[in-house]
Amino acid sequence: MSAILVFGSSGQVATELQRLGGLVALGRDQVDLSDPAACAAAIHAHRPRAVINAAAYTAVDRAEEEEVLATIINGEAPSVMAQACAAMNIPLVHISTDYVFVGTGARAWEPDDSVDPQNAYGRSKLAGEAGIRAAGGAHAILRTSWVFSAHGGNFAKTMLRLSDSRDELSVVNDQIGGPS
Repeated sequence: MSAILVFGSSGQVATELQRLGGLVALGRDQVDLSDPAACAAAIHAHRPRAVINAAAYTAVDRAEEEEVLATIINGEAPSVMAQACAAMNIPLVHISTDYVFVGTGARAWEPDDSVDPQNAYGRSKLAGEAGIRAAGGAHAILRTSWVFSAHGGNFAKTMLRLSDSRDELSVVNDQIGGPS
């Protein structure tokens, strides 16, 4: 068994993971998540000691028009990854989202709270979670919200950028998130 295999190489989570070393990160140019069989092939070829899926279709608004593609990438690909991992007896860590919940409320979500995604993106991510559980292997599903790092686009970087050119910032105040 070799290094930890990470699906994703340029996103915020994958970029930070690569800083830790000891892993192989695969980008879109190496594995196309819209081809779930390619994901399983990559796992079998690399024979990792663990897999982290930090790749996803993340265009939340566009997923409404591209729900089939979002579901393949966020639902079928992680399911196939989990099946390959289960067959090889290696653990899978999957990055999911709080979009699997209804999106209302004033408290932090708990792992056992009922899911009720309100959009295509949330439905696609929930499909991935279900497929991972059904595969029967060792796994952890991490539901994140408001991911931020020094890399890529995120709320914190946007606010810092805007503060350089504006005396006052106005933002919506009807959303609750947990920075990840």
